[in-house]
Amino acid sequence: MSTRPLTVLFMPESAYGPTNQCIGIGKVLLERGHRVVFAAEASWAGKLTALGFEEDLVDLAPAPEGDDEQDAGQFWKDFIRETAPEFRKPTVEQLQTFIKPTWQALIDGAMFCEPQLREILARVKPDVIVEDNVLCFPALMTNGAPFVRIVSCNPLEIKGDGAAPVFSGLPAADRSEWASFDSEYERTHREIWNAYNAWVMEQGAPGLPDLEFIHTSEAANLYVFPEEADYTNDRPLGSNWHRMDSSVRETDQEYVIPAAVADRPADSALIYLSLGSLGGADVDLMRRLIDVLSRTRHRFIVSMGPQHELLTLAPNMVGSEFLPQTKIVPQVDLVITHGGNNTTTESLHFGKPMILLPLFWDQYDNAQRMDELGFGVRLSTYAFTEDEMNAALEKLLADADLRARLESIGQSIRARDGLRRGADVIEAVGNAHLEGV
Repeated sequence: MSTRPLTVLFMPESAYGPTNQCIGIGKVLLERGHRVVFAAEASWAGKLTALGFEEDLVDLAPAPEGDDEQDAGQFWKDFIRETAPEFRKPTVEQLQTFIKPTWQALIDGAMFCEPQLREILARVKPDVIVEDNVLCFPALMTNGAPFVRIVSCNPLEIKGDGAAPVFSGLPAADRSEWASFDSEYERTHREIWNAYNAWVMEQGAPGLPDLEFIHTSEAANLYVFPEEADYTNDRPLGSNWHRMDSSVRETDQEYVIPAAVADRPADSALIYLSLGSLGGADVDLMRRLIDVLSRTRHRFIVSMGPQHELLTLAPNMVGSEFLPQTKIVPQVDLVITHGGNNTTTESLHFGKPMILLPLFWDQYDNAQRMDELGFGVRLSTYAFTEDEMNAALEKLLADADLRARLESIGQSIRARDGLRRGADVIEAVGNAHLEGV
């Protein structure tokens, strides 16, 4: 096997979740002596070089007027803010009003950056390409280097007859609405899929699987979800799929819990609240959560998000716009989350129960899975009552058996070391390619 250092090109989706996930694996590869280049979206400029990576960035849309520097992931922050009213609708209605426009925004970005991406690949000359995205970028398929696909969303993205439809949040034990959801997905998405599939093939890439927007890699595919919560019994996967139980980056700074919440009564729990970088942009929802939680006896660490200047925390809370989540979750008793895949898997990684308030995309699937497995409680994000929130808090905090079970699960997940599992697979693909050259 070749021992030459590999050149690994990562192309993550612009949002924090996929990018942070790639940062975690990329750091392991960097420490092993490989060259790691990020073809991330342009608003990440400087954030990745600070961690030791090379940047060769892409624009997903024309540059905004003026010279103002964009925040990392600004492309999706703006999009989510403009479409947030759709999050109040049932998932089957979101197919037309949110999921389809999201796919179209992704498609527009892929088409816009295709020429740039080809130029980047010509400069970087990667030995292996790693794509953590939900959409095909044809340049990654036609470069000649093998590509590894990462699914850092809920793995219902990998479809199968025995599993509920992705984006639906429907229960595994009740199939009564599965067919109608699939039918509505077909109705709302067939036209844009046909157009995108035709464009993908025009760029020289293979045709897409029916009604899917990305290929499965023949070389290797990674997905981030713990074995204890996986769907493989209902939807078996091929041998080219490799599970990373978790992907907890090791680049976050240490976090010392402030005395304001560390010093608390014996019957008061310490709880972490985060709706993610995108969900946190919903100021009204954040204000309601702060209000409801202010009247509990517990203490809270709050990830305030991109609209932090519009929020005022209660006396039983501390927080800021950005927090080192992977250093905070191990220190708390419970996590209140939107159900993003990173936060969900990190909570299980550290053995913490969850209250889940899903907003969009795969968050409904994660919330449903945690609820039906008993690892957390799913609440209606905009319609929950104060009594329901209090009941969920007390139920989870008082369940000693659940806490012991989750602690055991967390120990097992940490022992399986998903970060290095992912890095091993990428290395193997790159080395196999070099041997065949």
